[in-house]
Amino acid sequence: MANLNIKTFRRTAAFTLIEILVTVVILAIAALIAVPMMGSAADIQVRSAAHRLAADLEYAKNMAITYQRPFAVVFDTSAGNTNGYQIPNESHPVSGQDFDVRFAKERNLSRVKITRLTLEPGTSPTTVTFDYMGTPKIGEDSLNKGQITLTADGFSLVVNIEPLTGYVTIDTIE
Repeated sequence: MANLNIKTFRRTAAFTLIEILVTVVILAIAALIAVPMMGSAADIQVRSAAHRLAADLEYAKNMAITYQRPFAVVFDTSAGNTNGYQIPNESHPVSGQDFDVRFAKERNLSRVKITRLTLEPGTSPTTVTFDYMGTPKIGEDSLNKGQITLTADGFSLVVNIEPLTGYVTIDTIE
């Protein structure tokens, strides 16, 4: 038999140009959908601070009802490291530390500031006190309007305290 000089071709495994293009298009569509869903760090910090403030206001209200004595939340809207709030003469139920929240001192809330505090009636009160029934008061008067605006890098949320009930909600600013 004669020795035939036939070349054998091996097929190597590879992706075709069409397969690569389809994959890139799918990834681009997924990225376009996912990117708007992700918020900025400032948005996340403001949302976190608003939820924490709302929970702490509810805590003060519940403690006033439970122990049948007034519990106050004192706000500090000054610039710098003191911007925040506290519940005087109380310890935080989880950490055991003084109940004093200073946004600038906490890494995960460092951009947040209380930019507007509206507690009515009164000229410029900074303290809301919950009585033994959980009713928010400004001094001796019942709260008519309670709004705390939290802002970071242009994004703001408002924490509302309802008169009479002390119910706390969070709203966006439009």
